[in-house]
Amino acid sequence: MRRTLLAGATAAVLAVAGCGSDSSSGSSGDSSGGVDQVTVGVIPIVDVAPIYLGQKQDFFTKRNIKLTLESGQGGAAIVPGVVSGQFQFGFSNMTSLLLAQTKNVPISVVANGVASTGKSGADFSGVAVKGDSPIKSAADLAGKKVAVNTLKNIGDTTVRESVRKAGGDPSNIQFVEMPFPNMPAAVEQGQVDAAWMVEPSLTEVTSAGGRVVSWNYVDTAPDLTVAAYFASTKLQADDPDLVKRFTEAINESLEYADANPDAVREILGSYTKISPEVREKLTLPKWPTEINKASVQTLAQLGQQDGVFSTAPDLGKLLP
Repeated sequence: MRRTLLAGATAAVLAVAGCGSDSSSGSSGDSSGGVDQVTVGVIPIVDVAPIYLGQKQDFFTKRNIKLTLESGQGGAAIVPGVVSGQFQFGFSNMTSLLLAQTKNVPISVVANGVASTGKSGADFSGVAVKGDSPIKSAADLAGKKVAVNTLKNIGDTTVRESVRKAGGDPSNIQFVEMPFPNMPAAVEQGQVDAAWMVEPSLTEVTSAGGRVVSWNYVDTAPDLTVAAYFASTKLQADDPDLVKRFTEAINESLEYADANPDAVREILGSYTKISPEVREKLTLPKWPTEINKASVQTLAQLGQQDGVFSTAPDLGKLLP
């Protein structure tokens, strides 16, 4: 997934956007016998359960798409993979995609990915602390050491908004970068005062006696669109029929996942290491087919306010 186009812009995305690192190479998008070989860069997390379900339910094969799913650590790796043609499509959080757009990386969204439930106390993202922590609310996070999986991205941006809405000053929060799986132990051992987590880490820490003090996605925007599937603008221009069929298959997959939570919990066992016990307890996100553009605009404004973007993202160029 090395940059072959707009090298400087993609290098910036690698350095700042998304959640991670590398992924193995994928197949081409050429048709063979009327079937398109399509590789999608995904992240092995709860959020992408619909595409695995769609693959299992033959939503892609009935549209003449042979799907290969390649796991990377996050948008920082997947964005340049899509630009280079290693992946035909990719999955990334919206802040990473907004950042790419401000760098004129030639990608745009083709389908929704995942959304917040919009419910405080029942979302798949939150800021957690030890059970005996003096931190009682988001306002108390001011001046504290808070873990996020990637600096200057959707985590610290939404956490800051939670603190602001609770009446606190987020300017002196010390954000510490660490992988989600390391966060429950870091909170328990006092390495950080709090950690922004998504499922399953959130359930792991609360099951061990921790508390959620901030539902940052819910605080940021109603029914926040968190991530999306995207493609290069070149693929969209060269093969709009493939993009149309892929989008239709993703939308059917999203609808299926939203309507079949038990199937989601089962499929998680096929591509993650989440234990059956945690899979039963964790809070699932929502998978609407419609992108909440107002919530994406909020992310764009917050990202610019907090210094994630040097210029205002152009949503008209990024969103369908």
